[in-house]
Amino acid sequence: MNSVEITPQEAGGFLLTGALTFETVPALWRQSVALFDNSDSVTLDLHGITHTDSAGLALLIEWLRIARGKNRAIVFKNIPPQMMAIAKVSGLEQILPLS
Repeated sequence: MNSVEITPQEAGGFLLTGALTFETVPALWRQSVALFDNSDSVTLDLHGITHTDSAGLALLIEWLRIARGKNRAIVFKNIPPQMMAIAKVSGLEQILPLS
């Protein structure tokens, strides 16, 4: 079974490790909604993501929607090449706030 973890880093920063897939995204989404409550800016570092599919990209888009709805800044760092390829094919790479 695949798993994914989100670990707090510096203020407003989080490191994701594991797989962002149809199997892991629903639980991570439920866990992550509160990330946007305590900081004006959220940085999500995907350096530790080992595998992703379109559900992982959908989660990033959902986080972007939540951040905008709460007037929070959001930045994605170290997007895996596999996810960037899906974003490019989908025409979504231009809307992702990348660092």
